[in-house]
Amino acid sequence: MTGPLQEPPRNRIALLLPLSGPQAPLGNAMQQAAELALFERGNRQVDFLPMDTGGTASGAAAAARRAQGQGARIMVGPLTAAETSAASAPARAARIPIIAFTNDAAQSGPGVWTMGVTPAQQVRRAMGAAMANGAQRFALLAPDDAFGRALAASMRHMATEWGLPEPVIVLHAIRANPSAAAQELANRGSNGIDAVMLGSTGQQARQVAAALGPAGLNSPAPRILGHALWANDAGLGQEPALHGAIFAAPDPASRQRFDARYEGAFGERPPRLAGVAYDAAGVAARVVLTPRGQTGPNTGEVFDGVDGPVRLQPDGVVQRGLALFAVEPSGEPRMVERAPTPGAAGS
Repeated sequence: MTGPLQEPPRNRIALLLPLSGPQAPLGNAMQQAAELALFERGNRQVDFLPMDTGGTASGAAAAARRAQGQGARIMVGPLTAAETSAASAPARAARIPIIAFTNDAAQSGPGVWTMGVTPAQQVRRAMGAAMANGAQRFALLAPDDAFGRALAASMRHMATEWGLPEPVIVLHAIRANPSAAAQELANRGSNGIDAVMLGSTGQQARQVAAALGPAGLNSPAPRILGHALWANDAGLGQEPALHGAIFAAPDPASRQRFDARYEGAFGERPPRLAGVAYDAAGVAARVVLTPRGQTGPNTGEVFDGVDGPVRLQPDGVVQRGLALFAVEPSGEPRMVERAPTPGAAGS
């Protein structure tokens, strides 16, 4: 006689999300996106363990400890850099990998991957494109905020890695006079600037770009580079100085397909971070369905994500293939290069 059929062991993925508090609507949407990833892959041997972080660092640490106690093999989330820092300590102690949603690459390291589109990924792609067209001397003109400082650190790192001259970095006050900021850049870049990245958006980006020529950066004019926030800024095309400026951002095609599937399943448009949750859950599902000896993602493998292809490295770095876009007078960015395979030349 044969015994009763044994159900295969369940593979548990903890979802560390803000399911209460001000961020609860976002947390619920991200949980739905994770469930959609699991449903589309037909993974019946995987269970999600939703863990409420309350949107706080202490809540994230407590959620990580609960996840360990309930047998999670991998944690997806939490949302912010502070929560990721708090959750990573108990997770690392238990040798449970984390795929977090933040774009703060400072939180990454062995066993912790950050899935947000990072400033470093954008800088690498845009600088690489400018170098391919002969640029060697780079500059950054950006507000002195967390994003501007991250762009500056990334540009310095890229220049060192690629053996380029020290970039000219000008971080200005949030409400700085655009002409004064452009003049400071021109004064400090007297040896010549081939390409300048602008860290601002909207009206400030238009005003700063317009001020570069009058400040003396016009013989020849440097190539203007931007960042992914420009992708949804139709007003940039109003400034002639920005026509042809390039920036790196995810190819919208895969995002549009995801948005349509999510809306079909749940009857509403997803918030942008839902795509990050979808990708992270998909990667995590592949991890838990591998032999028990594997304690993290299959690093080196390329995953096709909502925001383009990604490759997770053993040191926690996430390489991402970003497309290149040019600012057009119409305001609709024009794709000039598709996203390359992460880690390939030019990515």
